[in-house]
Amino acid sequence: MSTPRQSARTPDRRTLIADTAIGLVAATGLRGLTHRAVDGAAGLPAGSTSYYFRTRTALIAACYQRLADLDLGDLDGGGPSVLPVPDRDAAAAALAGLLYRWLTVGRERQLARFELSLEAARNPALEADFLRAGQGPRARAAGILAALGAERPEESAELLVAWTDGLLYDRLAGALARSRVAPDQAELAAVARRMIDAVLAHHG
Repeated sequence: MSTPRQSARTPDRRTLIADTAIGLVAATGLRGLTHRAVDGAAGLPAGSTSYYFRTRTALIAACYQRLADLDLGDLDGGGPSVLPVPDRDAAAAALAGLLYRWLTVGRERQLARFELSLEAARNPALEADFLRAGQGPRARAAGILAALGAERPEESAELLVAWTDGLLYDRLAGALARSRVAPDQAELAAVARRMIDAVLAHHG
């Protein structure tokens, strides 16, 4: 039976484990994600990760939720906030700020997200967790697009998220990723404006 003090520490320990697991995946790929490796990288006693997440599937599911929480933190103010969005230019500038953040200081996190997402395509046991984690960012995108006048904001959000993911993947892991110049916020703002205009016109 856990004491109140132990229970209070539990969320922090879970977050540490998820953050460490994400870092390991970014650095070594899924092949490096083991309970023992997470314990070592996090500086935890042996067996700690398996205590909180008994299986590798449970550990990956925790990574999905942590990645979603971090992205939502960026959307809601942990990074450049996309809210409020008085007009398309403001929305494009905010989206460009997010893209710039995710291509620079958030690069490793996004690489881990792409790597981990492939596991859900192979492991049916992860499908529900992956879907749940992806709903929050899509809901935020739908709210933003609704404020900009989208007639079917949920469908428009699906397109915007898909294009955003495509841009991130191309810039981080695509064939030309290593030869591209460093991210430029003005260029990203122009790209973001084109994406926003396109999704709003799609169901216009």
